[in-house]
Amino acid sequence: MSEETEQEQPEKRVSWAELFFDLVFVFAVTEVSSRLTEDHRGLGLVRALVLFVPVFWVWVGTSLQANLRDVNRPALRLSVFGVALSGLFMALAIPYAFGSRGLLFALAYWAGRLLLGLPLLRRYGLVWNPYTVSILLTGPLLTVGGLLPSHGRLAVWAVAALLDLSTPTLFRKRLSGFRYDASHLAERFGSFVLIALGESVVTIGAAAEARGPLDVSTGFAVALAFAACCGLWWVYFQFAADAVRHALATAQVQLDITRSVLSYGHLSFIASIITVAVGMRGAVTRPTADLGFSAAGFLFGGSALFLATFGYTRWRMFRLMSWTRLTAASAVLVLLPLAAVLPSVAGIAALATVLAVLNVIEYARVEHIGWRALLDARSPARAVSSR
Repeated sequence: MSEETEQEQPEKRVSWAELFFDLVFVFAVTEVSSRLTEDHRGLGLVRALVLFVPVFWVWVGTSLQANLRDVNRPALRLSVFGVALSGLFMALAIPYAFGSRGLLFALAYWAGRLLLGLPLLRRYGLVWNPYTVSILLTGPLLTVGGLLPSHGRLAVWAVAALLDLSTPTLFRKRLSGFRYDASHLAERFGSFVLIALGESVVTIGAAAEARGPLDVSTGFAVALAFAACCGLWWVYFQFAADAVRHALATAQVQLDITRSVLSYGHLSFIASIITVAVGMRGAVTRPTADLGFSAAGFLFGGSALFLATFGYTRWRMFRLMSWTRLTAASAVLVLLPLAAVLPSVAGIAALATVLAVLNVIEYARVEHIGWRALLDARSPARAVSSR
């Protein structure tokens, strides 16, 4: 598909119903972040991820259906609101999901997937796809897990999460014929990145407020943490968001992009931003104390994962390496042990500086050449095939 064809196609806009739907997931991301803050050891990190995957998968399934169908139709709009209610109950269950609210979390997930999948079952019958797997396998697995003790619950729910994540790959051939509106889908996944970044900003403010009177050191920590959030925003939205749309619009098999870049890549993007928010909370809470290895691990490790994920997504989209971002990810990892023994303000300043330098370099490069020209210059085969 040429760029001219891509531009001639009418673009679907994100509806108000979808934006309203997203508000529930702002709350869900906040609950995952809060849980991780309270239980941030190794097992706590695994638990948070196992809880986040079903939440993310409900959001992904709804966004894909809204892309393929007209969400302004009352029936589908009511269905989206019903899924939002399921997401709300999932979010409410997250703090006690491995305790008294495990069954609530499981049943809320199952209800959301039923609302999405039953219309497809009525229309096409029992055809195996991600929705039928979630209705017939993942939902029951989560429900069984919700009846088990904590460790057994974690094991069963981890299997359920892996099963959900594997479905786009297992059914690749069957799903490869779907065509999505590239602009709408890229905007939807970008909106979830914004949700996670917005939760980081809320975390910064909440941590500062918890300290009481706003002193100079806390003010510096807030400003630097916000600068780091701006840096993460710039890394994604200055270049990557438009690149995702372009890759979707020009892909011969869109599933390869929706599966690897949107489903898997954005899971990594959003999870990494959540971990960064946890690290920022610790840094802003104690701005003059040593950052510590736990907070530094979340703050710098999460940022490194965020940057490194672009190496994966760029390769999957264009078969090109994102050397600037991989270099920045390496620099962040090198700084991690040093930042752990520095005052928190200094650690945040170091991270914000790395992100700022990366964005300045990339902005100057892209402004000078143009990002599509850069892609074609680095991949002659792409330049030929796009003509």
